[in-house]
Amino acid sequence: MFFDRPDSGERALLVQISVRSENRQVDPSEFSELVAAAGAEPVGFVEGTRDRPQAKFFVGTGKLEEIKNTACDLEAELVIFDHELSPSQERNLEKELECRVLNRTGLILDIFAQRARTHEGKLQVELAQLEHLSTRLIRGWTHLERQKGGIGLRGPGETQLETDRRLLRDRIKSITKRLDKVRTQREQGRRARRRAQLPVVSLVGYTNAGKSTLFNQLADAKVFAKDQLFATLDPTMRRIEIDGYGPLVLADTVGFISQLPHQLVEAFRATLEEAAQADLLLEVVDISAEDWRAQCDEVELVLEEIGADEIPKIRVFNKIDVLEDRSSGLDSSEDESEQTVWLSAKSGDGLDFLKVAIAKSLGTDRIQAWYRLPANHSRLISRLHAQSAIQEEKYGEDGSCELLISINRPDWQRILGSEGLSEESLAPLP
Repeated sequence: MFFDRPDSGERALLVQISVRSENRQVDPSEFSELVAAAGAEPVGFVEGTRDRPQAKFFVGTGKLEEIKNTACDLEAELVIFDHELSPSQERNLEKELECRVLNRTGLILDIFAQRARTHEGKLQVELAQLEHLSTRLIRGWTHLERQKGGIGLRGPGETQLETDRRLLRDRIKSITKRLDKVRTQREQGRRARRRAQLPVVSLVGYTNAGKSTLFNQLADAKVFAKDQLFATLDPTMRRIEIDGYGPLVLADTVGFISQLPHQLVEAFRATLEEAAQADLLLEVVDISAEDWRAQCDEVELVLEEIGADEIPKIRVFNKIDVLEDRSSGLDSSEDESEQTVWLSAKSGDGLDFLKVAIAKSLGTDRIQAWYRLPANHSRLISRLHAQSAIQEEKYGEDGSCELLISINRPDWQRILGSEGLSEESLAPLP
């Protein structure tokens, strides 16, 4: 866009180096899935180990020669590193390998750009891409930098670079302002749900853990769900009914991944706040994955970064249909503060256990019962309607009303008190 770079095609050589000083566990299968999700065709894989990254090329000269020869033999048009590369490292590698070089952040940003569907999602991805590009812009005009100098010697290279920087800053400022508006709108929606006493249950977890499939099962929805990384980018919310509790709002969110680029966390903060503002989190875990524990650790890191680590949580072990010796079930600690559900979102086996766990977590201090109110309690009925606390109602010939009420006990006591009533004076029906 801002500088001449080698053309890139879809034939990609993958490079994954285990760096001991980074203390990061590399996963070749996840890296290959990421590349496939971006639409590239992996034609080769180069692995290696280093104590620490080399400043100029990230890899040593011997490994660089191996990458160059392999890319040439396999006719690779693109070399993708499963690491963060500095702008100068990217530039040096492209010059040496004579083909396009992409790092992990650029790869994930490309996937997000392909998958975003809503206007908000596209804005968030563009903001992340521009933030990433702004750190690499200076590479674009190296062929003109020699013209820079003192008074009277400043050439078009410096002028063009400053122009591009200004255009980038203006575009970033414009997108940030529009996303702030989105955040304000979301906060208004959250306030409306709080007024209606509707708790929010948010699905979180590693990418491709099965969140959207579980969302479709619980909400009877048709959200796009596919066995691929980052199938869901745009959040979806549905009002659902849970037996033993009542109505709530279920939210599906973007999946997390190891080394999730910071630009994406910042850009998607308006979306991730749905998780940070939730009343309950359902952490969906792909129990069939060999590294599911490491994936859980990555999810915890992102939840901590967005301020959602203190929210009550139910851990949902998904994909038990892939395991041979595991059936659906619900495990709870003695005080029921920690609950774990085993289920298969694909088949629906175990959903009843999850609904029980949700009702237990949210309904510890909630009223859900039938009441008979005489005709002179119309103002109380109106207040309950305003709180969206009435699930069903039946009117008798004498003007009395039977109501199925679902409401938090403190709100129920407050409404009764404002009408000069108490829980003892208004007993539920048998």
